Amino acid sequence: MVVSMGIALQIITQWRRAEKEKLEAVAEKKTAELSFLKAQINPHFLFNTLNNIYSLAITQSPNTAPSIMELSNIMRYVTDDATKDFVTVDREVDCIRDYISLQSLRLGESTQVIFEVTGQTENKKIAPLILMTFIENNFKYGVSNHEKTNITIKLISDDQKIGFFCQNKIFVHHNQMETTGIGLSNTRNRLELAYPNKHSLDISNNNGLYTVHLTLQE
Repeated sequence: MVVSMGIALQIITQWRRAEKEKLEAVAEKKTAELSFLKAQINPHFLFNTLNNIYSLAITQSPNTAPSIMELSNIMRYVTDDATKDFVTVDREVDCIRDYISLQSLRLGESTQVIFEVTGQTENKKIAPLILMTFIENNFKYGVSNHEKTNITIKLISDDQKIGFFCQNKIFVHHNQMETTGIGLSNTRNRLELAYPNKHSLDISNNNGLYTVHLTLQE
């Protein structure tokens, strides 16, 4: 009986060790996947922004210098803050404001951008750049040189959750559909990794409007 108990204890110990190693391997894999997905998104975001600043420089726009400063702020955020799993909502909002400001420089009077932040954001955390793919799509699909349109972006924060809403009329650019699909797929994967069973995402293209409702639970 003593020998049997000893063998049983040894088997249990080995099983626990194997389970622990398995869980650690899964955690390491998820960390690696999240880092990889971030690396895919960030260069794409910066590439689009650099293209906008290049256009300003070519036309010798007086807004070139301010836009370079805004890009500097974004790059600092991407290289320092966005490498973390979570950042403060305020830092994410600052990055979004700079991005919208850069995009707005190239827009004419036909496009109005509405960006609102409501609720308590102090000490709240969010996965960095998790909203940027949707906002990039607002400007890809929601801008027209011939028709008046609105781009609406809202972030609402309360004690239990963070809500995000964006909407724009769709002016389809077929050459951008492939990269948009990749960005959305990566963002969905990031949401699964960063907010497992703690998020809801609804994207619709009804009545010519691209609409996103995202909820992130604490």
